[in-house]
Amino acid sequence: MQVLLGLARGIDRVSGFVGRFVMWLIFVAVIVSAGNAIVRKAANWSSNSLLELQWYLFGAAFMGAAAYTLQQNEHIRIDIFYGSRSRRTQHWIDLFGHLLFTLPFVVLMAWMLVPYAWQAFRIGQVSNNAGGLLIWPARAMLAAGFILLIAQVLSEIVKKIAVMRGLIEDPHPFVSAHEAAELEGEHLARSVAESGDAR
Repeated sequence: MQVLLGLARGIDRVSGFVGRFVMWLIFVAVIVSAGNAIVRKAANWSSNSLLELQWYLFGAAFMGAAAYTLQQNEHIRIDIFYGSRSRRTQHWIDLFGHLLFTLPFVVLMAWMLVPYAWQAFRIGQVSNNAGGLLIWPARAMLAAGFILLIAQVLSEIVKKIAVMRGLIEDPHPFVSAHEAAELEGEHLARSVAESGDAR
């Protein structure tokens, strides 16, 4: 199990690095979007390649951050049922969810997207829009995002089993929305009090 936990830590580091890197792509997309708007108004010129570049950047940020979001336990969850269960039951729900739903879905997506991206690369497929970009980088980003998600799901399964067996601490203790709001309020009150004392 220690070997698997070591692999899980390595996967977590890769997901963390990629997730922190791709958030800068949002900034680049904003610069491209603003530049495109300025040039269009000032010089009455625009290009489909600039519009498509924005889509590529947002897509890369979204897919690149998906594994990191899962690793940080920040994905969307419906709390009505989950939040009222014991932590042990929550662990079982997470484990079965990863095994029966998330893992098969991401494997299927990667299995379909890898040949889809390869075909576009092989034939040099270009967007149908005039002045558009090559298609394969966008498809490759989708495939890479799902491959990284496969690795992260496997990491989460290993860590969940280790937590349930008492081998590691729970990296993401569950906090309900109500408890999170209370904790945030306490933190804010402490920050205000400390800033008042500093004066």
